[in-house]
Amino acid sequence: MVPSHGISVHAEGLTRTFGQFVAVDHIDLSVRLGEIFGFLGPNGAGKSTTIKMFCGILPPTSGQATVGGFDIARQPQRIREIIGYMSQKFSLYEDLTVEENLDFFGGVQIASTARMRERKAWALEMASLTAHRRTLTSDLPGGMRQRLALACATMHEPRILFLDEPTAGVDPTARRDFWELIYRLSGEGVTVFVSTHYMDEAEHCDRLGLIHRGRLAATGSPRELKTSRMPHAILEVETADLVRAMELMAQMESVLDVTLFGNRLHAVVRDIEAARTEIGNRARQQGVDIRSAVAVTPALEDVFVSLLED
Repeated sequence: MVPSHGISVHAEGLTRTFGQFVAVDHIDLSVRLGEIFGFLGPNGAGKSTTIKMFCGILPPTSGQATVGGFDIARQPQRIREIIGYMSQKFSLYEDLTVEENLDFFGGVQIASTARMRERKAWALEMASLTAHRRTLTSDLPGGMRQRLALACATMHEPRILFLDEPTAGVDPTARRDFWELIYRLSGEGVTVFVSTHYMDEAEHCDRLGLIHRGRLAATGSPRELKTSRMPHAILEVETADLVRAMELMAQMESVLDVTLFGNRLHAVVRDIEAARTEIGNRARQQGVDIRSAVAVTPALEDVFVSLLED
């Protein structure tokens, strides 16, 4: 397997089993140099297992993959030298200060004292933690610990960064700030491979891979997935009675599928006008108040649900 020029991560038939359970099932994908690649899927889809194979932590059962041109099965140590890895549990030492954590993680791969001092100053500034350098990690709020974990993972200037559910359990403001750091690293030429189950985060990625039950359902930019991988139209329905409206629409011939989308319903339909007419007529007959039914651009969630059903 020889990945093409400009490819940071490349996999062909990548598979991992645990006994009879197939965690990752013949995945083929390529991640380009310097892009933000989002690995989108629900919990248990195989995201973490795939990332651990790419990082050389877990050997594949079959298939092949390279990271930075190095083979994950034969050259895991070389891969660890050029990547940064941040798990969803952050892997920080709670009884150490911010600065001591940076010293520990940086000291593993940075030999020069002068370089270590330079990178630590960069990490503290990048993560906005300079004023907290002597604070115990256990005393930091979730968003700061998250930024510290990213700083520790990038102390040695990795060419490729793997982030496994990095924003799980933090508040929306911390998530937004964290994504600003991801953009900054990507702008400096770092390839970022990030797994998430948040649809709004997936919109920030250059390209996505949608994974479910260990299989890659589709890849492409968010725009490509919403325009080319969604064969049917979406009708967004606003109603005061979500449950009754959903039950009613599920029985309609013009509606292929209906799902809850925030405080509205998204109906997958073949024909917008035919569906709008049927929904209006049936709702009036059953006494269900439909406030509006308008065609909308499919959201990533619509695409994902449609692909899974297919």
